[in-house]
Amino acid sequence: MSWRGWRVGIGVALSLFLSACASVKVRPADGPVDEAEAYLRAWAANDLPALKHAVAGPPANFEEQHQRFRDGLRVVSSRFELGRVERDGETATATFRAVHVLRGLGEWELEGTLPFVRREGRWFVRWTPAVLHPEAREGDRFSRTRAWLERAHLLDAYGEPLTHVGEVITIGVDPSRVRNRADVTSALQALLEVDPARVEKVLNAAGSTERFVPIIDVRPERYQLVRPALAPVPGIFFRKKTARLSPSEGFASHTLGRVGEVTAELLAQLGPLYQPGDSVGLSGLERAFEPQLAGTPSGEVLLTRPSGEAQILFRFEGKQGTPLTTTLRPALQTAAEAALEGVAQPAALVAVDSESGAVLAIASRPLSQPLHRALTGRYPPGSTFKVVTAEALLARGMDVNAPAPCPPTVAVKGKTFRNFEDEALGATTLRGAFAHSCNTAFVLLSASLGGEALGEAARRFGFDVEYHPGLPSSGGTFPAPRDAVELAAAAIGQGRVLATPLHLASVAAAAESGRWRAPYLVTDLDDGPSASLADGTRGALSLLMRAVVTEGTGRAAVGVPALAGKTGTAEFGTVPPLPTHAWFIGFRNGIAFAVLVEGGGVGGRVAAPIAARFAAAL
Repeated sequence: MSWRGWRVGIGVALSLFLSACASVKVRPADGPVDEAEAYLRAWAANDLPALKHAVAGPPANFEEQHQRFRDGLRVVSSRFELGRVERDGETATATFRAVHVLRGLGEWELEGTLPFVRREGRWFVRWTPAVLHPEAREGDRFSRTRAWLERAHLLDAYGEPLTHVGEVITIGVDPSRVRNRADVTSALQALLEVDPARVEKVLNAAGSTERFVPIIDVRPERYQLVRPALAPVPGIFFRKKTARLSPSEGFASHTLGRVGEVTAELLAQLGPLYQPGDSVGLSGLERAFEPQLAGTPSGEVLLTRPSGEAQILFRFEGKQGTPLTTTLRPALQTAAEAALEGVAQPAALVAVDSESGAVLAIASRPLSQPLHRALTGRYPPGSTFKVVTAEALLARGMDVNAPAPCPPTVAVKGKTFRNFEDEALGATTLRGAFAHSCNTAFVLLSASLGGEALGEAARRFGFDVEYHPGLPSSGGTFPAPRDAVELAAAAIGQGRVLATPLHLASVAAAAESGRWRAPYLVTDLDDGPSASLADGTRGALSLLMRAVVTEGTGRAAVGVPALAGKTGTAEFGTVPPLPTHAWFIGFRNGIAFAVLVEGGGVGGRVAAPIAARFAAAL
């Protein structure tokens, strides 16, 4: 190598070395770096004794000033990053970056300094209020303001608000004025369907100083109806307040959810942007989309002088919440709720758009229970699953008029399957067996079909397919049959087959449109999974389901033109005689739906009339 080349090489290497050194913090020899790092660690841990021990001549109220800083700003936690440390003889200065998390506001970031002095061979912090903030002086006070912007609305399918702010009456109890707990619990149960166990729990948890414990909020019109009977009961009292309301009492209540004061459990889940006393979504879409609807609060970090002069140290710019557009159509939602009016047992009704999968209406009963049966209730589908089994048979080339014997009973490996009320059609067709829901015919047909083909058909209808409609829902499950008995049970929607009312509405929609689409409640979730039914099965399924209404088990709905459907009477439990859930799934003019009456009995007698009321309103 030439001399010139050697010099160039050395120069390049030296340049790289100096560049690397410039990016590394230089620790002054015998400097206070370790003490600075230890001080910031103690500050992050809010270890006030350790902080005080590291300060040269701390003021008498040192710990009090630190605590006032934390309390005034509601500091949840702090973290620090040490910057440069510069020494000048027996003094030094360390810079640092602080990030304080303020409860209900978020992160406040600032640059600060730690002045050091060396005494008897040890470095101490020369503490003043400026360590907390460069602008702080003795006697200053830290505080903050905070406010939420208006909560965004839930919107219907047309972009119109489903929520508004209105007056409600809170019905509650004064524990010190209750003479007889049984009178209180029975009155609230009889008039407002409040669970007595819940009232007892609230009363037992009430503190000795609480004068009013809220139980339930009602609208003014309902309050006027129940007040004459509740007011005379010692211990029951009423208060007015404003609240977020839906178009009418009970309107899509499980789906929309409610807004109220944040609970301790929710505080832990929502994180430091929230604080006690905040109004948040407690259930339904209000809870699921809380961050979107609420936005973020605005606020200011203030430093107030002893004179009263206030200085804004930092401003949190609040963010307006964004409306959530649902797929609900108010008229159809009202029709669904009207169809369930007077049903004594727990029930659900779901309607979806057959072409898109959009949920148009969804209702669960009773309103007093938090369980959203339409979405999370998982039930054996019973004979409604024969839509899937029929599609599998049609996909194999079976014609709707092909023979399908319907004997009173069929034995499969020692297990006897029978028809409802021991009905027997004898020699019939696939159409006849489907219309009259003959179990034995479908058990016999499934043997030639096989578990693999039935499982493939189930997947075409979305069984075992994960999807997210906007609220938690478990869809439908079709475990692979382990033997001939399980195959026979699965073919008629019993055994281990389970589905939610929402999913069975999507099954009916697929039968009408020829393509299964994952149902969705929120417009932004319209790109879920989908699957086409087997070629040539759509028209045949429509014919079979129309026959159920015109000549079969769904004749209770025969008065509704163009309605097609399938009844279901699904056994559950283990102690004979087994109780049954009542089902009806169907479609009319592009709208598909499912009706469930839990423990309701016979689908054709119980669920079909409800379906007819709803379908007639379409």
